Amino acid sequence: MTTESGVLSETQYSFGTRFQEGIGTNPDELVAAALGGCFSMALSNELASAGHAPERIDTAVSATVEDSHAGWTLTRFQMDVHAKVPGVTTAAFMKAALAAKTDCPMARLLNANISMAASFDP
Repeated sequence: MTTESGVLSETQYSFGTRFQEGIGTNPDELVAAALGGCFSMALSNELASAGHAPERIDTAVSATVEDSHAGWTLTRFQMDVHAKVPGVTTAAFMKAALAAKTDCPMARLLNANISMAASFDP
């Protein structure tokens, strides 16, 4: 498997890396990473647009995969975000974080339950 950038060309990707013991990546991990990256970009934009350029945004996303009547399904994502944003208030940070969670194209695409814990250092 590869992408246009080629960044995944040497990455192991197989059934074993998804459901068994294996070193590599899988679709669930890639979707969670895409959601985290998309959210971080959207949050950075929201904060900068409000006059609060972030110094750092760290977003970790975990995906829940469940076996349903339709088969294995990504049912839920948990985003944990922590940012360093000089001069931002709690209200302004949370407004930006909620807007980013709603407006991030990956979140809209996934149409899944996405919960978020967000914190920041001023």
